[in-house]
Amino acid sequence: MTPTRTPIAVTLAALAFFALLPFAEAQEVAPRGATSYAPVAGTEAFPSVVKRMSAAKAGIVAKHRALLEERYDLGDHPVPGLTMSRGKPIQGGVRVKLPAGVTWDDLAAMSPAEIKAKDLWPAGFYPLPHPNHPEGGMLFPKVHIDEVKSQTGRDLTRFDLDYVMPDRFLPQFPPAIYLTTRPDLGDVSQGKLVSSANYFDLFSGILNPKQLEGLRLLVTPFPQQQFNATHDRRSLEPSLGVACFDCHANGHTNAATHLVGDIRPQQYRHRIDTPSLRGVSIQRLFGSQRALKTIEDFTEFEQRAAYFDGDHVIAAKKGVNPLERGSQVHFMAEFQAILDFPPAPKLSWDGKLDPALATDEEMRGQAVFFGKGRCNECHQAPYYTDNSMHNLKVERFFKPKMINGRFATADGPIKTFVLRGIKDSPPYMHDGRLLTLEDTVEFFNLVLGVKLTTTEKSDLVAFLRTL
Repeated sequence: MTPTRTPIAVTLAALAFFALLPFAEAQEVAPRGATSYAPVAGTEAFPSVVKRMSAAKAGIVAKHRALLEERYDLGDHPVPGLTMSRGKPIQGGVRVKLPAGVTWDDLAAMSPAEIKAKDLWPAGFYPLPHPNHPEGGMLFPKVHIDEVKSQTGRDLTRFDLDYVMPDRFLPQFPPAIYLTTRPDLGDVSQGKLVSSANYFDLFSGILNPKQLEGLRLLVTPFPQQQFNATHDRRSLEPSLGVACFDCHANGHTNAATHLVGDIRPQQYRHRIDTPSLRGVSIQRLFGSQRALKTIEDFTEFEQRAAYFDGDHVIAAKKGVNPLERGSQVHFMAEFQAILDFPPAPKLSWDGKLDPALATDEEMRGQAVFFGKGRCNECHQAPYYTDNSMHNLKVERFFKPKMINGRFATADGPIKTFVLRGIKDSPPYMHDGRLLTLEDTVEFFNLVLGVKLTTTEKSDLVAFLRTL
């Protein structure tokens, strides 16, 4: 009896189909899948799965790398004299490649319908697929994998897939940690990745007992879809699982990627670029589309559902860890709520630039942000969010396409992400499709139709880097 194809575990035939697709081919895709559930009982021996998926790994990685190279300039072009809060150079310039024969000004002069009709939407502005979209799952940058293994012996390597995006486009690792309760201490990370091996030494005497217990739980690994003790895992050895801070490294982000658990079928699921937890105390929506209303809801939901692709049946098999809401969830949320944004010395108490400290370029950029650019209609000072959701309707600009197993179509409403500390959090958008702030400005210049000049774009980027 042939197993039913599911959104989580695709058959060999489906994998072969996706492998034959061009990077961006117009494709009719069924709006519904055959089932919402993953198979609970495995039908293939684990050694066979490892052999088959390991053999396919190089081809899958090469295909995703080719997609990135087709879309972007991946060269090393740091901005002179500009770094993240712990000193990592920031990549600059527009990296999204234009279609042949057009300029950014040409596109800005066209209507969305004209761009769509002429198929001129830049490839880098389409939704970005997971490195292996038909399979999906949590995937970590190698620098994080190596450090966790060094500290704790836990191995987050997948035998079927590697992280592909070049490190230069990722947040600094390990990130700095700033606390709302102790701003006088500055970065309290001591340059280390916080883990189960060192959290107590780093934070005892700074946190109260509840916060310290919450941090312990945030760095404790629990079973997850790809990392667990069952035979349908994607780690060679049985795994304790993943910790919250394996994606939200040091309460920030390492740009680990995954697929959202709340969309079916598989080809419609959005890739996730892990958002920062800095400043969650001022946020009122959690999850790019789920609109969870409290950090407690988000914390509980992640381990009950998101860890297992939103499938509570497979979660029960793999070892879901229900957290106790009144103590464990509360303690975890209490620690997250004191994670602060990095210092922004040029901003005044109202979140706007102090004219005595800002450059002329930055002041002009602020005027664009609050004026012609229309940025502040969603990103309001002082934290540069409106705690709401908006549908940009980017599908106005392109015809639906299948891209490496991801059906690029309407995204729907997405929450307004916080812009404070934005220079520390590349890549951008909910799926990480934009590598630099320059890319982001070009994207919104077209989507909002504001027709910024070259100087206005440059000024706006300069302002964003002060936040």
